[in-house]
Amino acid sequence: MTLTPLAPPTPPGPAAPAAPAPVHAFDEFSPLCEVVVGRIEGGQLPTIRDRSRWLNLYPDQPTQAGTPAGRLDERVVAETAEDLDDLAQTLCGLGVRVHRPALVDHTVRFATPDWAADGFYSYCPRDLVLVAGTTLIETPSPMRARFFETRALAPLFQAKMRAGAAWISAPKPCLSDELYPLGPDGLPTLGEAEPAFEAANILRCGRDLFYLVSGSGNEQGRRWLETTLAALGQDFRVHALRGVYRGTHIDSTICLLRPGLVLLNPSRVCPETIPDLLRGWDVVWCPPMTGRPTPSGAFPLSSEWIGMNLLMAAPDLALVDSEQSALIRELERHRIQVAPVRLRHARTLGGGVHCTTLDLVRAAPCVDYFA
Repeated sequence: MTLTPLAPPTPPGPAAPAAPAPVHAFDEFSPLCEVVVGRIEGGQLPTIRDRSRWLNLYPDQPTQAGTPAGRLDERVVAETAEDLDDLAQTLCGLGVRVHRPALVDHTVRFATPDWAADGFYSYCPRDLVLVAGTTLIETPSPMRARFFETRALAPLFQAKMRAGAAWISAPKPCLSDELYPLGPDGLPTLGEAEPAFEAANILRCGRDLFYLVSGSGNEQGRRWLETTLAALGQDFRVHALRGVYRGTHIDSTICLLRPGLVLLNPSRVCPETIPDLLRGWDVVWCPPMTGRPTPSGAFPLSSEWIGMNLLMAAPDLALVDSEQSALIRELERHRIQVAPVRLRHARTLGGGVHCTTLDLVRAAPCVDYFA
């Protein structure tokens, strides 16, 4: 796998707040100081021969036959690269320091003693890296194609480590077929043979971390995260969310907007199933999404709910898909300003504004919001 030098960070705008530490993020909503914005160049869709592909790609399809694989459509790549560049510039204009992953050729095939695979992309840096307070944690994705994906961020993380950041990685999983037992519908599911989870299964809220048990995060992964944070002396409480969403990540189901205000997906959460800790918060029920056609036809990687996948740049400022006018109006009704951004192929590629960014530094200290 070829790794080129890390692209230089986008210069911060004049109002960039001083970073409290090389990495520092305890929540999803306090003022954003430093972030990674993903890349699409060099990306592809993994081969359909990869059993773990079912967990993240097209999990609701009765068969993987006929689903796209291999190099991405050139127009999708070109337009997405333009949109991500614009997103980076928008964040820069808000005074946020922006980094980009190194350019990596994800089409290169690789192997372990148990299996062979080709890669995926660097489009969603949030998926595999959790910033838990002042610690960078590379998470053990259950998807084989993502085994080496964080190499695109290694130069940045090395620089952060030299500046004093703690940087660890979960044990690399074996990802043997044993991890993917067949469910009642005959499709592979995520089992408990070893810890496996993605960072995008987790939302931070001060001392409390919400961990979604789903097709991209198992109970063993939650246990590893809980015990490791305790061993590091990090004073976090990890709360498992079970039976909420069997798909993959949490950030198109629950979005923490500011202390006391949460955005919920009404197709996956109802008043009776709101997580206990959030029951005292005000709820914004996400309005129906504005759909858009996808070049991949019947096989987009995300549902239309990827439109609620937003990024809070501050408790009163959200970066939102510009096509989601009903959601924008609802946020504005709750006194949240909106910076609209364009991601024309969010559904096709499986990632919205939150997915395609990784917040490294936010301004707020660790707060116990549920004391």
